[in-house]
Parts: sequence; structure tokens; C-alpha cells
Amino acid sequence: MEMVEIWYASDHHFDHAKIIEYQTRPFSSLEEMNETMIARWNEVVKPQDHVWHLGDLTTHRKIHTIKYRILDRLNGHKRLLMGNHDLDTCEHYLEFFEKVQASHVHDNMLFTHIPVHPESLGRFRANVHGHTHGNSYKPATRYKWVNGVQDKTRPYDTPYINCCVEACDYRPISLEELRVKAGG
Repeated sequence: MEMVEIWYASDHHFDHAKIIEYQTRPFSSLEEMNETMIARWNEVVKPQDHVWHLGDLTTHRKIHTIKYRILDRLNGHKRLLMGNHDLDTCEHYLEFFEKVQASHVHDNMLFTHIPVHPESLGRFRANVHGHTHGNSYKPATRYKWVNGVQDKTRPYDTPYINCCVEACDYRPISLEELRVKAGG
């Protein structure tokens, strides 16, 4: 029996030509960007693996146009966490993904498209997110509340891990690597 790995990725924006300019992606054309990201996905993800996409696989209404050219060529059992460009209903995306959710919890890590406010992370050891593309998310220092008062000796220290393609060499990132980044 083959080992099943779990992978995470975000913000591919397949078929979105302007994203090359907006995010200064190192591609000379839309076709080069799409094909490179397909190849890099398939280099690490095997057909039996599970992949959680943390939103913005493409832009609104393009999911139908990328199905055969792109989506069907990507290895793995695909699941979607809704992103800000995923504007259709969950039922619509279930035509293309095995699961569609707003967030996901695995190994006490919270997976979301947009980074979660530090005061909302509570028990989670990390927030793995997309949305910020090549930018790291570092919230302003906030302090934990103890008995209704902010304790200035106890800042929130939950790590934020960006799994946007720009931050991961245009490849999905493994659960194992995320565990390491979250502190073990």
C-alpha cells in the first residue's frame, strides 16, 4: 500500500495574467506560469496524496475554463478552503473538489485563506494561511488577556506560516514541513 501524504498550497491564480505583474512572478507569459506551476505541483504530489488548496486556485468564474487544461492534470485528491476570489457557492466548487470548507484543523494547526487575528487563535500552535502572496504576515504585538486585563508580559507567539505559491517556490508544501515550521 502506497503512503498517502498531505500537502497544502495557496493562491495559484491559474489563468490570471495580471497576477504575474501584480506579484512580480518570474514568468514571461501566462502559459509559462500555468505549466511551471502544474509541473512543480506534480513533482511533489502523487496521485494518491491529498492536497488542501487554501483558496484562489484561479479567479472567479474561471474554474470551468481550467478544469480540463489544468485542474484535471494536477495530481492528488483536491480539497478547497474558500478564498476571497472563490466567489461561487460551496455546491458549485464540489463539482471540482472532494471537500469545500471555510477552514480546516489538522495537528492542532488552523488552516485558513486569510490570516486569523492572533487573539482568535487560542489553542492552535500555528495558523497556516494564504492570501498574502510573497509577504509574510506579522501582526502588531498583541498581548494575552488574563482576568480581563492585557498582560504585557505575555505576547501572542503563535506562528503564521504562509503557503502561498510565491513563498513556496510555486509548489505545495508538505504537512511534515509545516509541522517543523510550527515548532515540531
